[in-house]
Amino acid sequence: MSALFVCEDPAKWRRVYDKYWDVVEARIKGKTPGKLLKLEKWYQEELPTLISSRSDRHITQSELVKLMEWKLTRGKFRPKLQQLVASNSEDSVEKCSKKAFSLLPDVQAAIAELSSLKGVGPATASAVLAAGAPEQTAFMSDEAMGSIPGLKPIQYTAKHYALYLGKMVARTRDWTPQRLELCLWAMTIMEQQQLPLLKEIDGKVDSEAERCSDADTCQRPAKKLKTK
Repeated sequence: MSALFVCEDPAKWRRVYDKYWDVVEARIKGKTPGKLLKLEKWYQEELPTLISSRSDRHITQSELVKLMEWKLTRGKFRPKLQQLVASNSEDSVEKCSKKAFSLLPDVQAAIAELSSLKGVGPATASAVLAAGAPEQTAFMSDEAMGSIPGLKPIQYTAKHYALYLGKMVARTRDWTPQRLELCLWAMTIMEQQQLPLLKEIDGKVDSEAERCSDADTCQRPAKKLKTK
């Protein structure tokens, strides 16, 4: 478990967030050159703009396929999921995603709607929603879930996603749940790979974990996580 989730220093969260793209670039070393970086830029910057530009928020079949490619490149590779997602029709993806976004702020109903598509479970559904509604949802990544006390063992179910999102929302004030996911993912990768970037994160987050071992007592940072 990363100690960042229970860290109460907003400045430290900002420093981790500022290192996000550096971590992505470090993560791609030894992999297909530039693939993750290209997909990450598309998911984090292009897809949200595309979704928000539509009068009725939705994604297309080709976007869902590319989103799955991003998800499998960023995390664990499961080739069968790519094939299943690609088998959905354009019409079914558009209708299902339109309905899912219209169901918000009922996130669980939106997750259930998207999960009716082939190859789409709660994790992939959360990626769709996080791209179009980052203020209400967060991507269900292994790295973020593994950073939060009380969420292990990780389960890829709607119930587990509800627990995860609830804890994420409890930690946010003027940050979005999705921005917290980016920080938790980046910190986990830095720790797993022992990246030199860790030295640039001032102070030790481990000391926060010692003071906040009880998740229930550390649901909110002492100060707001303010963006610049």
